[in-house]
Amino acid sequence: MKKALLAFGMLLMAAPAHADLTHKISTSVQLTVDAAASQATRIGSSYSVSGSNVTATLGGLTAPSGSAAATINAGTYTQTTPGSAFNFSESFTSGDSVPTGTTVTSGVVPSLPSFGTVTTTAGGVAGSLAGTIDSAGVMSLTAGGAGTSATGQFVSEITVR
Repeated sequence: MKKALLAFGMLLMAAPAHADLTHKISTSVQLTVDAAASQATRIGSSYSVSGSNVTATLGGLTAPSGSAAATINAGTYTQTTPGSAFNFSESFTSGDSVPTGTTVTSGVVPSLPSFGTVTTTAGGVAGSLAGTIDSAGVMSLTAGGAGTSATGQFVSEITVR
């Protein structure tokens, strides 16, 4: 019995190892063409005055009505001591009015408001932009025009348990 048990134990030790083997393959191509974009920043109205040897009845800004920009309400100024030195500075920046009647449809603004600061970037040009990956994992990417990108990826993963 001991010999049979010993022979059976040796048989188990000589058996081939068993393992789960998993192989995953993943491929992808991403082609991107940048959209045109504009960003407009509205400038507000401002008013300032400063001086010495000047008596001021201060003006200021008149609150706008509707979509108009604020306007200046100029003050009146007189020299405090006639014949003496004086300095005087007055500054007014007329802000942007708010456009009315602009309706956005399908996410597209029909016209860009002419605000004080506008930054516009051109959209990409697809040109010959292309990308393929065949069943053997051979990748082919073709550059497009300005504002485009092509990214290809091939991943092979082997797991042994």
